Amino acid sequence: MPQSTPHAQTQAPPASPSTPSAQPSPSSPSSPSPSSPSSSGATLYGGARNRRVTVRDLARAKERGEKWPMLTAYDAMIASVFDEAGIPVLLVGDSMGNCHLGYDTTVPVTLDQIAMLTAAVVRGTSRPLIVADLPFGSYQESDVQALRSATRLVKEAGAGAVKLEGGERSAEQIGLLVRSGIPVMAHIGLTPQSVHAMGYRVQGRGEEAAEQLLRDAKAVQDAGAFAVVMEMVPAGVAGEVTRALAVPTVGIGAGPECDAQVLVWTDMAGLTPGRLPRFVKQYAQLRETLTEAVSAYASEVVSGAFPQAAHAFE
Repeated sequence: MPQSTPHAQTQAPPASPSTPSAQPSPSSPSSPSPSSPSSSGATLYGGARNRRVTVRDLARAKERGEKWPMLTAYDAMIASVFDEAGIPVLLVGDSMGNCHLGYDTTVPVTLDQIAMLTAAVVRGTSRPLIVADLPFGSYQESDVQALRSATRLVKEAGAGAVKLEGGERSAEQIGLLVRSGIPVMAHIGLTPQSVHAMGYRVQGRGEEAAEQLLRDAKAVQDAGAFAVVMEMVPAGVAGEVTRALAVPTVGIGAGPECDAQVLVWTDMAGLTPGRLPRFVKQYAQLRETLTEAVSAYASEVVSGAFPQAAHAFE
C-alpha cells in the first residue's frame, strides 16, 4: 500500500449504468439503512459481531453486490476504533514504512515489523478479518520462502490472511499458500514494492497494459486468491476486471466499480502531511486537531495552569 506521495493520478469516471448499484452504507453499525441488506443481518459493514469476518463472508458479499470498506491499521488502539466502527477488513500494510516508521518507501519494511504490528492489531480487535502484508523480500525468492513467511504471520501474529504483490509472476506462490490453508489477497496494478522498477504511476493504460492487468487478475484468481487489490488503475479497466472476476476486487485509486475500497487510514483521517494522492478523500483533519491539542497542553504546562489540584494526589 502506498503512502502519500505527490504523483498525478487518474480521475475516476462515473459508475457505468450497467454496474449493479451499491447498497447504501449504514450510518453506523447499529443503525443500518432500511434499504441495506443488513436488515437480514448478512452485511459485512454493520453485520453480526459474534465472530470474525471470513473470506467466505467476502465471497457472499460479492454475490449480493454489497460493497464494503477496508482500512489499514498498525496498532491495537486505532484498530479497536475501526472495529467499533464496523470496518470488516483491516490490512496491516507495509505502508507502515511510510506513515509509521519514517521510510520513504515500503521496501525497507521487514517481516519482523509486520509480525509485531499484526499481532497488535489482532489483540485490539474482535470482528475484522486481519490481512497482513508480506513485505518485500519475504516471498519473491521461492514458493517455500513465501510459505514460511506467511505461516509466521498466521501462526505467530494471528493474521487471518496475507497479501502479496504481483499477478502472473506471483501465481505459484499464491497457489502454494492457498493449498497450505492460508487465505491470500492478491495485489496488482501499481505494486509499491516494485517502486524502483515502475515508479508511482498509473498502471493498465492502453490496450496492451489493460489486457495484461486482466491476465494478472485472472491468474491470481485461478491460483486461489480470495480477493484482488487493484491500485492506481483506470476506472474503466478496473470495472472490466471486477465484472470478469468471481472474487471481490478492492480498489485504491481504481474507481467506483470495485467491490470494495481501501485507504491508508492516516490519509483518510487527515493525519498525513503534505500533498496526498488524487484518489484520497479526507474525512477528518486529525493533524490539525492533534496540533491544537498539543499546543494547548504545552501552553498550560508553561503557564502553570496544568496540572491543577484535581490532577494531583494528597
